[in-house]
Amino acid sequence: MTGSLLVLSWGHPYEAEPFDELIHNLGDWDVTHLLHPEAEEAVAGGAARDADAVLFYDMGGYTFADNWVTSRPPSEGFRRAIVERFESGRGAVAMHHALAGWADWPEWHEMLGGRFLYTPGEVRGKKVLDSGYRHDVEYNAQVVARHPVTEGLPDSFPVCDELYLAEIFEEDVEPLVRSDYAFTRDNFYSAALGISGTMYSNEDWEHPPGSNLVAWHKQVANAPLVYLQFGDSPVTYRNPHVRQMLANALKFIGEKP
Repeated sequence: MTGSLLVLSWGHPYEAEPFDELIHNLGDWDVTHLLHPEAEEAVAGGAARDADAVLFYDMGGYTFADNWVTSRPPSEGFRRAIVERFESGRGAVAMHHALAGWADWPEWHEMLGGRFLYTPGEVRGKKVLDSGYRHDVEYNAQVVARHPVTEGLPDSFPVCDELYLAEIFEEDVEPLVRSDYAFTRDNFYSAALGISGTMYSNEDWEHPPGSNLVAWHKQVANAPLVYLQFGDSPVTYRNPHVRQMLANALKFIGEKP
Protein backbone atom coordinates (compact mmCIF):
# COMPACT_ATOMS: atom_id res chain seq x y z
CA MET A 1 0.00 0.00 0.00
CA THR A 2 1.02 3.61 -0.39
CA GLY A 3 0.77 5.85 2.62
CA SER A 4 2.60 7.88 5.22
CA LEU A 5 4.28 6.14 8.15
CA LEU A 6 5.44 8.09 11.19
CA VAL A 7 8.01 6.23 13.31
CA LEU A 8 8.85 7.46 16.83
CA SER A 9 11.98 6.18 18.56
CA TRP A 10 14.61 6.73 21.23
CA GLY A 11 14.47 6.79 25.02
CA HIS A 12 15.96 3.29 24.80
CA PRO A 13 19.16 2.43 22.88
CA TYR A 14 19.06 0.40 19.67
CA GLU A 15 21.21 -0.15 16.59
CA ALA A 16 20.23 2.68 14.29
CA GLU A 17 21.28 1.42 10.86
CA PRO A 18 19.63 -2.02 11.07
CA PHE A 19 16.46 -0.43 12.45
CA ASP A 20 16.44 2.13 9.65
CA GLU A 21 16.76 -0.68 7.12
CA LEU A 22 13.81 -2.44 8.78
CA ILE A 23 11.41 0.48 8.75
CA HIS A 24 12.15 1.24 5.12
CA ASN A 25 11.33 -2.31 4.01
CA LEU A 26 7.87 -2.89 5.45
CA GLY A 27 5.84 -1.95 2.41
CA ASP A 28 5.38 1.03 0.16
CA TRP A 29 5.42 3.63 2.92
CA ASP A 30 6.62 7.21 2.86
CA VAL A 31 8.57 7.02 6.16
CA THR A 32 9.17 9.91 8.55
CA HIS A 33 11.38 8.89 11.49
CA LEU A 34 11.50 11.18 14.53
CA LEU A 35 13.61 10.72 17.66
CA HIS A 36 12.85 12.03 21.15
CA PRO A 37 12.87 14.70 22.46
CA GLU A 38 12.11 16.26 19.06
CA ALA A 39 9.51 13.56 18.40
CA GLU A 40 7.44 14.58 21.43
CA GLU A 41 7.48 18.21 20.28
CA ALA A 42 6.60 17.29 16.70
CA VAL A 43 3.65 15.10 17.71
CA ALA A 44 2.37 17.84 20.00
CA GLY A 45 2.61 20.13 16.98
CA GLY A 46 0.48 17.85 14.78
CA ALA A 47 2.93 15.37 13.20
CA ALA A 48 0.73 12.35 14.02
CA ARG A 49 -2.55 13.92 12.95
CA ASP A 50 -2.56 12.94 9.30
CA ALA A 51 -0.10 10.02 9.19
CA ASP A 52 -1.73 6.91 7.79
CA ALA A 53 0.17 4.78 10.31
CA VAL A 54 2.23 5.43 13.43
CA LEU A 55 4.86 3.06 14.81
CA PHE A 56 5.95 3.53 18.43
CA TYR A 57 9.46 2.19 19.01
CA ASP A 58 10.14 4.71 21.74
CA MET A 59 10.36 4.75 25.52
CA GLY A 60 9.60 8.30 26.53
CA GLY A 61 9.75 10.02 29.88
CA TYR A 62 12.84 8.50 31.53
CA THR A 63 16.19 9.83 32.74
CA PHE A 64 18.72 7.15 33.72
CA ALA A 65 21.49 8.42 36.01
CA ASP A 66 23.38 7.51 39.18
CA ASN A 67 22.25 3.87 39.04
CA TRP A 68 18.56 4.79 39.14
CA VAL A 69 15.79 6.24 37.00
CA THR A 70 13.44 9.18 37.23
CA SER A 71 10.38 9.70 35.08
CA ARG A 72 8.02 12.41 33.90
CA PRO A 73 4.74 12.50 31.98
CA PRO A 74 4.60 13.66 28.36
CA SER A 75 3.56 17.18 27.52
CA GLU A 76 -0.13 17.97 27.45
CA GLY A 77 0.17 18.61 23.72
CA PHE A 78 1.63 15.14 23.09
CA ARG A 79 -1.04 13.44 25.19
CA ARG A 80 -3.82 15.32 23.47
CA ALA A 81 -2.43 14.50 20.01
CA ILE A 82 -2.26 10.76 20.73
CA VAL A 83 -5.74 10.64 22.24
CA GLU A 84 -7.20 12.63 19.36
CA ARG A 85 -5.54 10.34 16.83
CA PHE A 86 -7.31 7.28 18.25
CA GLU A 87 -10.58 9.16 18.62
CA SER A 88 -10.41 10.10 14.93
CA GLY A 89 -10.19 6.43 13.96
CA ARG A 90 -6.48 6.35 13.08
CA GLY A 91 -4.54 3.47 14.62
CA ALA A 92 -0.99 2.64 15.64
CA VAL A 93 1.50 -0.17 16.16
CA ALA A 94 3.71 -0.31 19.25
CA MET A 95 6.84 -2.47 19.55
CA HIS A 96 8.99 -3.87 22.30
CA HIS A 97 10.16 -1.23 24.81
CA ALA A 98 7.18 1.04 24.04
CA LEU A 99 5.51 -1.06 26.77
CA ALA A 100 7.75 0.72 29.30
CA GLY A 101 7.36 4.27 28.03
CA TRP A 102 5.66 7.14 29.81
CA ALA A 103 5.55 5.58 33.26
CA ASP A 104 3.70 8.63 34.62
CA TRP A 105 0.91 8.47 32.04
CA PRO A 106 -1.36 5.55 33.11
CA GLU A 107 -3.71 6.10 30.17
CA TRP A 108 -0.89 5.22 27.78
CA HIS A 109 -0.65 1.75 29.28
CA GLU A 110 -4.40 1.30 29.15
CA MET A 111 -4.14 2.06 25.43
CA LEU A 112 -1.27 -0.40 24.98
CA GLY A 113 -2.80 -3.20 27.02
CA GLY A 114 0.05 -3.64 29.48
CA ARG A 115 3.03 -2.10 31.21
CA PHE A 116 6.70 -2.85 31.87
CA LEU A 117 7.95 -1.31 35.13
CA TYR A 118 11.55 -0.37 35.84
CA THR A 119 10.78 0.10 39.54
CA PRO A 120 8.11 -1.30 41.87
CA GLY A 121 4.90 0.65 41.54
CA GLU A 122 1.14 0.55 41.24
CA VAL A 123 -0.84 -0.76 38.29
CA ARG A 124 -4.62 -0.54 38.25
CA GLY A 125 -4.67 0.16 41.98
CA LYS A 126 -2.49 -2.82 42.87
CA LYS A 127 1.06 -2.76 44.22
CA VAL A 128 3.37 -4.65 41.88
CA LEU A 129 7.07 -5.43 41.65
CA ASP A 130 9.36 -4.15 38.93
CA SER A 131 9.18 -6.16 35.73
CA GLY A 132 11.61 -8.76 34.42
CA TYR A 133 13.74 -9.00 31.31
CA ARG A 134 15.76 -11.71 29.59
CA HIS A 135 17.90 -11.09 26.50
CA ASP A 136 18.57 -13.45 23.59
CA VAL A 137 15.86 -15.96 24.44
CA GLU A 138 15.39 -18.63 21.79
CA TYR A 139 11.75 -19.65 21.72
CA ASN A 140 8.90 -20.64 19.46
CA ALA A 141 6.25 -18.03 18.74
CA GLN A 142 2.85 -19.69 18.46
CA VAL A 143 0.04 -18.05 16.48
CA VAL A 144 -3.17 -18.34 18.49
CA ALA A 145 -5.55 -16.37 16.23
CA ARG A 146 -6.03 -15.97 12.54
CA HIS A 147 -6.18 -12.24 11.99
CA PRO A 148 -4.91 -9.74 9.39
CA VAL A 149 -1.80 -9.26 11.57
CA THR A 150 -0.96 -12.99 11.46
CA GLU A 151 -1.84 -13.51 7.79
CA GLY A 152 0.76 -15.62 5.98
CA LEU A 153 2.53 -16.72 9.17
CA PRO A 154 3.08 -20.39 10.02
CA ASP A 155 1.39 -21.73 13.13
CA SER A 156 4.74 -21.61 14.92
CA PHE A 157 8.07 -19.95 14.10
CA PRO A 158 11.44 -19.53 15.86
CA VAL A 159 12.47 -16.23 17.42
CA CYS A 160 15.57 -15.06 19.27
CA ASP A 161 14.74 -11.90 21.19
CA GLU A 162 14.42 -10.22 24.58
CA LEU A 163 11.29 -11.14 26.51
CA TYR A 164 9.52 -9.32 29.33
CA LEU A 165 7.88 -10.57 32.52
CA ALA A 166 5.51 -7.63 32.73
CA GLU A 167 1.95 -6.58 33.50
CA ILE A 168 -0.26 -7.66 30.58
CA PHE A 169 -3.99 -6.87 30.59
CA GLU A 170 -5.06 -10.07 28.87
CA GLU A 171 -8.73 -9.52 29.62
CA ASP A 172 -8.71 -6.36 27.51
CA VAL A 173 -6.89 -7.54 24.39
CA GLU A 174 -7.29 -9.98 21.51
CA PRO A 175 -4.38 -12.45 21.79
CA LEU A 176 -2.50 -13.05 18.54
CA VAL A 177 0.82 -14.75 19.38
CA ARG A 178 2.15 -16.50 22.47
CA SER A 179 5.64 -17.68 23.41
CA ASP A 180 6.40 -21.22 24.53
CA TYR A 181 8.97 -19.85 27.01
CA ALA A 182 8.16 -20.16 30.73
CA PHE A 183 7.31 -16.71 32.12
CA THR A 184 8.39 -17.41 35.66
CA ARG A 185 10.66 -15.61 38.09
CA ASP A 186 13.57 -18.03 37.66
CA ASN A 187 13.78 -17.28 33.91
CA PHE A 188 13.99 -13.49 34.20
CA TYR A 189 16.06 -10.75 35.82
CA SER A 190 14.86 -7.80 37.88
CA ALA A 191 14.72 -4.49 36.00
CA ALA A 192 15.24 -2.51 39.21
CA LEU A 193 18.35 -4.49 40.07
CA GLY A 194 19.58 -3.96 36.52
CA ILE A 195 19.32 -0.16 36.60
CA SER A 196 20.85 -0.05 40.09
CA GLY A 197 24.03 -1.68 38.77
CA THR A 198 23.39 -5.39 39.36
CA MET A 199 22.66 -6.69 35.88
CA TYR A 200 21.29 -10.18 35.28
CA SER A 201 20.13 -10.82 38.83
CA ASN A 202 16.85 -11.87 40.42
CA GLU A 203 18.11 -12.11 43.99
CA ASP A 204 15.30 -11.46 46.50
CA TRP A 205 12.98 -10.58 43.60
CA GLU A 206 9.92 -12.77 43.98
CA HIS A 207 7.93 -11.80 40.92
CA PRO A 208 4.82 -13.94 40.27
CA PRO A 209 4.45 -15.86 37.00
CA GLY A 210 3.22 -13.73 34.11
CA SER A 211 1.58 -13.81 30.71
CA ASN A 212 3.26 -15.49 27.73
CA LEU A 213 1.40 -13.22 25.32
CA VAL A 214 3.81 -11.46 22.93
CA ALA A 215 1.45 -9.95 20.34
CA TRP A 216 -2.08 -8.65 20.54
CA HIS A 217 -4.69 -6.37 19.02
CA LYS A 218 -7.06 -4.07 20.89
CA GLN A 219 -9.42 -1.25 20.16
CA VAL A 220 -8.50 2.20 21.49
CA ALA A 221 -11.44 4.58 21.21
CA ASN A 222 -12.33 4.36 17.50
CA ALA A 223 -9.07 2.89 16.20
CA PRO A 224 -7.04 -0.33 16.27
CA LEU A 225 -3.77 -0.74 18.15
CA VAL A 226 -1.38 -3.66 17.69
CA TYR A 227 1.38 -4.40 20.19
CA LEU A 228 4.32 -6.64 19.23
CA GLN A 229 6.82 -7.51 21.98
CA PHE A 230 9.37 -8.38 19.29
CA GLY A 231 12.17 -5.94 18.47
CA ASP A 232 15.24 -5.91 20.71
CA SER A 233 18.05 -6.31 18.20
CA PRO A 234 19.08 -6.71 14.54
CA VAL A 235 18.64 -10.47 14.92
CA THR A 236 14.94 -9.84 15.48
CA TYR A 237 14.75 -7.14 12.81
CA ARG A 238 16.00 -9.69 10.27
CA ASN A 239 13.57 -12.43 11.27
CA PRO A 240 11.31 -12.82 8.20
CA HIS A 241 8.28 -13.79 10.28
CA VAL A 242 8.65 -10.78 12.57
CA ARG A 243 8.99 -8.57 9.48
CA GLN A 244 5.87 -10.10 7.98
CA MET A 245 3.88 -9.55 11.15
CA LEU A 246 5.06 -5.94 11.48
CA ALA A 247 4.25 -5.23 7.84
CA ASN A 248 0.82 -6.85 8.29
CA ALA A 249 0.17 -4.81 11.43
CA LEU A 250 1.03 -1.52 9.76
CA LYS A 251 -1.18 -2.35 6.79
CA PHE A 252 -4.01 -3.32 9.15
CA ILE A 253 -3.95 -0.18 11.25
CA GLY A 254 -3.19 2.02 8.24
CA GLU A 255 -6.49 1.33 6.52
CA LYS A 256 -8.54 4.47 6.12
CA PRO A 257 -11.22 4.97 8.79
